[in-house]
Amino acid sequence: MTTLETTGPSAETIRRALAGFGLEVDDKQVSQIQRFIRILTHWNEKLNLTAIRDPVEILHRHFCESMFAAAAVPMEFGRLADIGTGAGFPGIALKIFRPDLELFLVESNIKKGTFLAEVVRELELTNSRVLISRYEELGEELAPLEYVCARALGDHRTCLKWAASAQLSAGRLVLWIGGRDLDEIQESAEWAWRQPIVVPQSLRRYILVGTKKVATSA
Repeated sequence: MTTLETTGPSAETIRRALAGFGLEVDDKQVSQIQRFIRILTHWNEKLNLTAIRDPVEILHRHFCESMFAAAAVPMEFGRLADIGTGAGFPGIALKIFRPDLELFLVESNIKKGTFLAEVVRELELTNSRVLISRYEELGEELAPLEYVCARALGDHRTCLKWAASAQLSAGRLVLWIGGRDLDEIQESAEWAWRQPIVVPQSLRRYILVGTKKVATSA
């Protein structure tokens, strides 16, 4: 039996986990989550896409924490770019939860980009594109964007400046961050930040939502 054929979290487990974050999903969304976990588990043996190996922990840490933002921000329609998406979080999880979003998955690693394209195809995610590129090199190809998202991104300073650039025309910046980065990011001169949103069932993890500041003339 191959890894792709192994059983992941049951539908009941998925619904119960998401309910802990105040979220509800339909049968199609449950099936997409199950299929994504099977594909991720299979590819993870070769690419090391996530350090989390247990399917139930993948469900809680990756799917629940990503999808939580769709209700907390909130997000429902519009163009969303997930930069440095890696294994597809938060972007693909958000697309499953909010299928009307137009999704751009930006990933510089070619092998990870191939994995993402496979997930998009297998899950039949419409209006979803994989861009194999460093996000800093993109601009007009993505504009205009309602949302720029990043989760576990190392270089926040570069991200903040890029997302605020005029050529990108980004509306809101949504970051998943740890408490130790909170103060530094909130000092950014480019963005006005909402009160940090605590990620349920986490230890000092937050979702931070910024709106680009309007430049004022002297």
